[in-house]
Amino acid sequence: MNIVIERSLRSEHISEKTEPTAEDLGIKTDLPRTHGEAVTRLADAMLRYALWPAVATAVVAIVLCSVLNGARGGVAALVGVAVAVASSLATWWLMRRTAAMNPMMVMAGALGGFVGKMIVLLLVLMVLREISWLHVRSLAYSMLAVVVVWAAMDTVAFRRTKLPTLIINADDQ
Repeated sequence: MNIVIERSLRSEHISEKTEPTAEDLGIKTDLPRTHGEAVTRLADAMLRYALWPAVATAVVAIVLCSVLNGARGGVAALVGVAVAVASSLATWWLMRRTAAMNPMMVMAGALGGFVGKMIVLLLVLMVLREISWLHVRSLAYSMLAVVVVWAAMDTVAFRRTKLPTLIINADDQ
């Protein structure tokens, strides 16, 4: 009987040694330990990837609208760019704010934030189109350009950011 127990203990010991963890090997991994940390890292990566392309798009939109439509178009483009950047930063803030919640709530918050952002942009455009000194098309096109570039760069950031699909706490095992 002692031989059987000793063999099972020895086989457990061997299986631990054949599959060492990164910590056993002295390798420091930079993987997030919680879902909230993963969402926070993704939000920061999305901001990092999207900010400069959105700024470049904003500058091009303002200059182009100023050249094509005069000062009226330039001011309208500036307003549109400001609204688009503010709404995109609100999405980043929402991701960081909901990061510590249940993953399903984070997804619901992201979807609700996206829908809310589109509704706010539509309402702003509808309200501002009534202002006679703003060029409506410059406002709309500059807003659209910045939102589309920001969303595209968010997608690039999501694809390039290496995060685990499943995060299992050591306490849960």
